Amino acid sequence: MSRKVCITAVDGNTGFLIAELILKYRDFSRKPRLREFADLETIVMEAKGDPGVSTGTSPCIIRAGFYVENLLLYAPQAKEEGVLPLPIGDYHKFAPVALSDVAQVAAHVLTGKVKHGFDDRHRGQMIVPHALCRQRIAAAASKAFGTELQFENISHAEAKRVLKSQSELDQSEQQYLLEYYGPAKEGNTNYISTSAFHDVTGEHPTEPENFFKIYEGER
Repeated sequence: MSRKVCITAVDGNTGFLIAELILKYRDFSRKPRLREFADLETIVMEAKGDPGVSTGTSPCIIRAGFYVENLLLYAPQAKEEGVLPLPIGDYHKFAPVALSDVAQVAAHVLTGKVKHGFDDRHRGQMIVPHALCRQRIAAAASKAFGTELQFENISHAEAKRVLKSQSELDQSEQQYLLEYYGPAKEGNTNYISTSAFHDVTGEHPTEPENFFKIYEGER
């Protein structure tokens, strides 16, 4: 059976929990880069059931949250200053997901076989099991690297300057990340699931400490 999978993420390790934010984040409609993913989902699902198009049979949308690989953009500060600068405030949490975990879920969806479409294990949202606050992020990185790192809350303007000066992301990807940090700072991106990933893959998603260990050489 043909499988059509739409992963709502773009190059540069970005993605979004669209449905939750449409319902709960009042400024979502004024975030053009975030809206792109909602529009993409709409296009995919409008064709559901139409035998004349490739996405008409068993479409699947994987909503990828904030990719934890984005934290590697701040490797220079971590290495030189011992800080992780993010404009997410001091108290609210967000739920980053490893790109490899998203790929693993997609692989299971693509290879799952039942008589009339997707396996029931492949239905629902795949969300990470941990919502991380600034202290947890810094602690995970410190443990993995064996050196003390502190979180630094920075302004939107400073975050924009950092992305522009030290990342290879194009302008639209930078804009997306900056738009994401807004709802994260207001506590609107802390959605988690303790079982969905395991139910599909039979394994547990990447823990924060393990992620930083994997990429230790890139800091």
